[in-house]
Amino acid sequence: MMSVLSGKNILLGITAGIAAYKTASLVRLFIKAGAHVKVIMTPASKDFITPLTLSTLSKNPVISSFTNEEDENDMWNNHVELGLWADFFLIAPATANTLSKMATGNSDNMLLATYLSAKCPVYFAPAMDLDMYKHESTKNSISTLESFGNIMIPATSGELASGLVGEGRMAEPEDILAFIENNIISGLPLYNKQVLITAGPTYEAIDPVRFIGNHSSGKMGFEIAKAAANLGAKVILITGPTHQKVDSSLIKVLPVTSAQQMYDTVHNHFQASDIAILSAAVADYRPKFVADKKIKKKDSSLTLELEKTKDILGSLGEIKKEQILVGFALETNNELKNAIGKLKSKNLDLIVLNSLNDKGAGFGGATNKVTIIDKNENSTNYGLKSKADVAIDLMQEILKLYHA
Repeated sequence: MMSVLSGKNILLGITAGIAAYKTASLVRLFIKAGAHVKVIMTPASKDFITPLTLSTLSKNPVISSFTNEEDENDMWNNHVELGLWADFFLIAPATANTLSKMATGNSDNMLLATYLSAKCPVYFAPAMDLDMYKHESTKNSISTLESFGNIMIPATSGELASGLVGEGRMAEPEDILAFIENNIISGLPLYNKQVLITAGPTYEAIDPVRFIGNHSSGKMGFEIAKAAANLGAKVILITGPTHQKVDSSLIKVLPVTSAQQMYDTVHNHFQASDIAILSAAVADYRPKFVADKKIKKKDSSLTLELEKTKDILGSLGEIKKEQILVGFALETNNELKNAIGKLKSKNLDLIVLNSLNDKGAGFGGATNKVTIIDKNENSTNYGLKSKADVAIDLMQEILKLYHA
């Protein structure tokens, strides 16, 4: 599953503690999560793990001094650039010596100079013996760093290098990764909120092999799901038949086929949701009678009697309480008037209008051109964009309502 660290730049600072041997596993976990990793080592930390190991795993040169000894034409390692490159800076293991220097602004090596230049969130994972971890000077260092906004990943209890058993053991690599991921998610605007999204077409059976459907690819709904997850939401994605994929631990995909199945699944999850975005292209009609065997081709024509499907969006508008409810309107004529009519009649908070008359909008493609209208009939026109960008625009409009 895709991690919130995917695509992020992580700077890993390693200091001279026995727990430095765990950083090889830590780098591998970050790379597996999709992050880009650069490593800075204090000179003494190279006694515990080799730069070659870490550069091989990170696919980047390891930096341990202010000068670049391997490249005569580039003699200076720029700590300011490193600090600006990083989205997150993790110092692990963080020894008592390094914690003290961080707290007092002592800058006698490349790692500390980079720390003082970093503009990103800084995490530190203490690792030292029990008596050192409990010492008042170490407690003061940690308290000072936390007052700076740095985030401690607490040491755990266990057997220490001295043979003592107690607090001071650096958290395991898997726990460090989980701590950072959870910390990032908890700071996002939709953390602990549930967003219900529908996507794709529905298929209404004629017989066991034939159906009535439409050209919806589901891409718009899937992009909205990704955008909501990137804001920290737990996403319930109810989708008709589609080839679209998502890869996020925050998105739960519930596949359905028919309009009735989508209706039932949506209602099962709506009451527990904070936001519902119905972007699926649900069939308005279905065959009144479904043959239990394949219909043979006998006559020159075939007549099907159709009946209306249940109105999912309208039914939610009737029962919603505090939820934000968002619908979509795909129109071909009188677009704005029809969209506003749908907004009002179905008790929506927002409606997303797209017109088949706009080139690049509608089903199947990678782009869309939308107008977002609120319940006061205020409308915002967006130009032709990728569906991923449209999803981001929509989520920003929803956030304005949610935090109003």
